[in-house]
Amino acid sequence: MRAFEPDHLRADVHSSPNSGPRKDGKRVSFLVLHYTGMETGEAAESWLTNPQSEVSAHYIVHEDGRIVQMVPESERAWHAGQSSWKGETDINSSSVGIEIVNGGPLFDFPGFAEPQIDALIDLCKGIVSRHGIRPEAVLAHSDIAPARKIDPGEKFPWRILYDAGVGHWVSPSPIRGGRFFSLGDQGQPVEALQSMLALYGYCVPIDGVFGTTTELGILAFQRHFRPAKVDGVADMSTIETLHRLLSALPALTV
Repeated sequence: MRAFEPDHLRADVHSSPNSGPRKDGKRVSFLVLHYTGMETGEAAESWLTNPQSEVSAHYIVHEDGRIVQMVPESERAWHAGQSSWKGETDINSSSVGIEIVNGGPLFDFPGFAEPQIDALIDLCKGIVSRHGIRPEAVLAHSDIAPARKIDPGEKFPWRILYDAGVGHWVSPSPIRGGRFFSLGDQGQPVEALQSMLALYGYCVPIDGVFGTTTELGILAFQRHFRPAKVDGVADMSTIETLHRLLSALPALTV
């Protein structure tokens, strides 16, 4: 395995062969967070550095807070797969990817350890600073690939990261009654909802039809920004939270 100097000073290096140059001169503009979804961190690290796996990430953050860098930030890691955000479909070439050790569905979606989150915040701050990544471009794997992925899941503490200066967040609007949209609904209000999702970055059609792709986009949005109820139904809480997130973006983005 090749040696390289870590970009994060507190990271150990365990080089992965599963990487390459960023394509078409793309620069880092996204930070994507994953969970490993495997039994142990050691198993995940071994898989991410195995040439037969054809997957990798720039970093893995273990439960005790230990950070291992597997791919230099200057290179393209293979962590995002088929994905899209704000029209960009080669997320691997325009992102840094972090795997966070967590068993996910294997262990009934456990919480994340405090030392792990503390180390992750420190790591994210450095990455965001080095590459000028905007707060709203700190993303979940499920945000960029809602049809395939659910990580890092609704138990991931996005609010704690935001309070520490990482990512974009507003307190979710309370869950209550009122008008809602769900699978099969059609019309201009659905088109307006789709337009808001697309404006934030989600890959959804703007056709006025609440189909499966729109439902998956709502599920991904809820996992990240309204995790108390993840059901794919665009209720008033979901719609209001989305509107407030858009309103909180810098004017040049909206």
